[in-house]
Amino acid sequence: MKTAVVILTSFLFVFTANAQYYLRGEIRDEKNNLLSNARIVLHSTGYVYSSGSRGSFGIMTAKLIDSVTVSLDGYQALSVKLETAKYHSLILKTLFTSANLQKNRLLSFTRNLKPSDRRNWTVGTETYNSLVENDFVQTEKYPETGFAINTDKASYSNVRRFLNMNTTVPPDAVRTEELLNYFNFTYIDPPRDSVFGFQSYVTECPWNKANQLLALHISARKLDPEKIPPSNLVFLIDVSGSMDMPNRLPLLKSAFTLLVNNLRDKDTISIVVYGSTIGIWLPPTSGTQKEKIRKSIEDLYPGGSTPGESGIRTAYSLAKSQFIKGGNNRVILATDGDFNVGQTSDDELEKLITLHQQSGIYLTCLGVGMGNYKDSKLEVLAKKGNGNFAYLDNEREAEKVLVKELTQTLYSVADNAFLNIDFNPNLVKNYRLIGFDNKWKALVDSVSELDGGEVGSGHSVIALFELDPAFAGGPGTNGNLANISIRYKLPNDTLQRYTTYRCPYTVTPFNMLPATYRFASSVAMFAGLLKDSKYARNYSFSDVIKLATESEDAHDAIQQEFITIIEKAKKIYGKERKKKKLL
Repeated sequence: MKTAVVILTSFLFVFTANAQYYLRGEIRDEKNNLLSNARIVLHSTGYVYSSGSRGSFGIMTAKLIDSVTVSLDGYQALSVKLETAKYHSLILKTLFTSANLQKNRLLSFTRNLKPSDRRNWTVGTETYNSLVENDFVQTEKYPETGFAINTDKASYSNVRRFLNMNTTVPPDAVRTEELLNYFNFTYIDPPRDSVFGFQSYVTECPWNKANQLLALHISARKLDPEKIPPSNLVFLIDVSGSMDMPNRLPLLKSAFTLLVNNLRDKDTISIVVYGSTIGIWLPPTSGTQKEKIRKSIEDLYPGGSTPGESGIRTAYSLAKSQFIKGGNNRVILATDGDFNVGQTSDDELEKLITLHQQSGIYLTCLGVGMGNYKDSKLEVLAKKGNGNFAYLDNEREAEKVLVKELTQTLYSVADNAFLNIDFNPNLVKNYRLIGFDNKWKALVDSVSELDGGEVGSGHSVIALFELDPAFAGGPGTNGNLANISIRYKLPNDTLQRYTTYRCPYTVTPFNMLPATYRFASSVAMFAGLLKDSKYARNYSFSDVIKLATESEDAHDAIQQEFITIIEKAKKIYGKERKKKKLL
């Protein structure tokens, strides 16, 4: 090691001694802001330099006039000749994708909403984005609404973790659509010419008999296992000191080992770690070498700080170097989200991930841990990375996400998918989208944009709307309730595509609905109670247990577990109410 240092020092000394000229200048963006850490390649030598913290640079060269290429994530690369006799101000132009970095993204339209000032929820040092529940919207004024379709399921297992610990759940940790996403409802095979299949029912609302409920079932096409493209997967694993707990790094090691068992010969796996060390732990390795990959995972050990930013940059760089055109290129970030070195704020990390949005590399986030778990960070990163988000509270959940639902988790059939629904004001007076609640920060931002989602192979979800009917319709009432369209892109394609569905207005008595839809209603009601929703005042946990029990699939272990979770919540929240009365 000492010999290498001596050789390197001697080499640098010789280079410096022979240098006769000095390239000086600064790097700025189009708004005249100085840019630090820009990468500067000196063409005459091939050496790489960086601009300083104030955007300036000084480079020795043996030429009177030399050329450089300057690059920085989010900006167009610049190649230019520089004279050593001048001081240069180089301007990097913003890429189209980074021009919108500071815009917040909406999950759904919420019309006429004036959100009150709220803060982000914290539990200990855990953080959650502050959400504003969707309210009723007047159909005559605002007939159209919509939401991003995605496959995130993290909220359900995180809620389960709190209840298993016999504690109440932070209201903002409850994302209704993610609780509904968690269940694999009866699959609807889409038409041959479409990625999506639809089914809908209109019925009476179980928690408000004066209103009706629209249950919209959407299923995404299943990929043919024989035609699933090769994968370029980069495991980005947090091995910092905060991961040194049984439900963190050991759980992740178990989870990734399960995933490795499903690798194919044509898949490539790499591992990047960040903690006491940052770098490539396992270079790109074929799926044929499963034992080598397992050994690499087993050898992971925790320690050090949490330089998540550097780990993310390294992982994306490695994924780009191994990019498979037409393949499944994905970074899988596994962490408790507690970044404490480098860029650490939600906004800074959001900007970092957004710079890679158009690279064709997806981001899947796997959250673990408790106490310092940063749900707010991981949720944002997954959405900005065109990917999905899951929370692993135990090994059984890891198996569900990475084995049983592998294709849903890792293989996309549609990108930037957004559903738009146009209600008929002659049939619907007011409506409310249940779930898909927006972050308060996005709602108060006048330049917020709608966020589309990534949809995994075979994903099936039920979206619910509470309707205030324009007249008292009953069973057999016919008509067209709404026109529905989904805007999306195919993976690795830039063409915008659409698929449509006409939602009929045929009212079905609630007790005549297929069990799947009645069970989904119980999930939404459960979420409303946990969120302390103003729309959950007319029912109790006992009502939810009754509805879930009557509609459960006796052969579905996940649905049966859900009932035990409701029962735990009933006991926990019953005790909390008694405490409040005593106070």
